[in-house]
Amino acid sequence: MNRIEEEIAAVAARLIVDEGMEFGLAKQQALKSLGLTGKVPLPSNDELEDAVFEHLNLFGGTRQKHELSALRQLALIWMNRLSGYRPHLTGAVWKGFATARSDIFLQLFCDDSKSAEIELINQGLDYQVSTQRGFKGEKVDALSLNIRSEPLGCYVGLHLMIYDFDDLRGALKPDAKGKIQRGDAKALEKLLAQASELEPE
Repeated sequence: MNRIEEEIAAVAARLIVDEGMEFGLAKQQALKSLGLTGKVPLPSNDELEDAVFEHLNLFGGTRQKHELSALRQLALIWMNRLSGYRPHLTGAVWKGFATARSDIFLQLFCDDSKSAEIELINQGLDYQVSTQRGFKGEKVDALSLNIRSEPLGCYVGLHLMIYDFDDLRGALKPDAKGKIQRGDAKALEKLLAQASELEPE
């Protein structure tokens, strides 16, 4: 990255951590904060993710680790609750840079695209339907609801992104850097166990 990209990444990383912004919006807000206009080179998402972890290493501390653990535990509860729809966790909670301001993103791989929505109705849950960008850049339906986290003492946004079952195979392939961008309940349980082992006694 050049100097301008590094400045944008640093500001955007703070917005992602402190405000729970998504990457695209954080980059645009960083441009405004820095007074930059016109065609300015932006950091890639990979570069921005590195900046986020760097910010957390400097300012996150134990609090962020506890908040991440609480969000992962909450995600696991809902993954088990929706196990019939093959839920996979993705986003900041999966990657490890989430804070109490972050939302939980679960990707559901359904035999019938309407089945998950019917399940929420049967459970008497209030939700909103929206469209979000999928992992292949396509538009996908998302069911969004607010869920309570007792450890955090607040409500958290939960977004259920609806995919066809056939999309699951492609979803599990590593990216260009060899990173897995999502994981099922067993993979999340492994992350929680590893984090627990690293905690000081």
